[in-house]
Amino acid sequence: MDELNKSEVVKLTQELVRIPSHSDVKDKESNVAEFIYNYCREKGLEVEFQEVEGLRRNVIARLRGNGTGKNLMLSGHIDTVPPYEMIIDPFSGEIVDGYVLGRGSNDMKGAVACMITAMVNIKKKGKPLGGDIILAAVVGEEEKSDGVEHLVKCGVTADGAIEGEPSNYGYSLGHRGLEWIEIKFQGKRAHGCTPELGINAISKASKFIQKVETELMPKLKERKNKWMGPDIMNFGYIYGGVAPSFVADSCILQFDRRYTPGENVASVIKEYQDIIDELKAEDPEFKAEIIRMDSGVMNEFDHAPLIAEPDSRVAKTVYSVLKEFNKKEPEIVVRGWTDAGILSTYGKIPTVVTGPGNVKYSHAKDEKIPVVDLVNYAEIYTRIAEEFCR
Repeated sequence: MDELNKSEVVKLTQELVRIPSHSDVKDKESNVAEFIYNYCREKGLEVEFQEVEGLRRNVIARLRGNGTGKNLMLSGHIDTVPPYEMIIDPFSGEIVDGYVLGRGSNDMKGAVACMITAMVNIKKKGKPLGGDIILAAVVGEEEKSDGVEHLVKCGVTADGAIEGEPSNYGYSLGHRGLEWIEIKFQGKRAHGCTPELGINAISKASKFIQKVETELMPKLKERKNKWMGPDIMNFGYIYGGVAPSFVADSCILQFDRRYTPGENVASVIKEYQDIIDELKAEDPEFKAEIIRMDSGVMNEFDHAPLIAEPDSRVAKTVYSVLKEFNKKEPEIVVRGWTDAGILSTYGKIPTVVTGPGNVKYSHAKDEKIPVVDLVNYAEIYTRIAEEFCR
């Protein structure tokens, strides 16, 4: 890649970082989407908006091929988490010690900049590929992934896709599905001096936790997937009662559950409902209700797994390009949930995750991305597209 394109990908990343696009901004991603739309149009790419919610819009850009090859989707989200507690200027986009600084630089505006630059780079070469390259710059991944859900429901598809989450020059063929679950335990309030007159909801929650840890968690560890690791869960939040001097009449427990292919939301919830039913049978005073947390529920889809397809054309292409570029075997990364799960499960698009940066900088107080990663991944995406769409 020439020096002009190298500077362009860095400059584009800086410009994207300088446009706030988190949940507390009015119309959230609208300003950064408009910038990307105008930038792609100025560079001669076909571009359109997809209205997701009001001014919240996906940006779809295309570089047409001659119709003789496979079509490749380059997918990245343009929203970020809020910049709270950051120890640097979250929207400076300045370069310090070889890093572009700021919220979204690593997760994942840098990857979007690399994708756009790769498309522009191929267009400048003046020789159409066999297939189309489709950029899907989507909204909402940090919340309900309504952008990628809308993308799939609108029928935008491809023969393979790259999700550009930070991968440190490795790649992911699969990842677990995600569900956030809340359980409300009901008790009976009484004064602390007569606890026998009450029913302590915190104690009931404790019984549930112990049963899950002793009976269910060992089973989860046995459900191992070659590309994803085992099923996992984490108790993340608990709250109960009103004061030390009262028996707690309620308790709320929230947890994160990651599941592998072969399971779904219904089967996951059933496992916890079965434990509740067992505890009810043992203790008539045990009352608990399972609730899917709104913050973890999409409009229609679930946060499904990325189904591994190691023999797919896109998987083999990513592997060969990364191996050649780095002169060594690329690492297969076990990672958290990404929009790739929706592209794979609901869009039926073979999808691989690889992108610039390191996940340790995502959501960090000093979020940053190496400049060299931006330059390298603009070239890596260029090579992947040229090989895949040939």
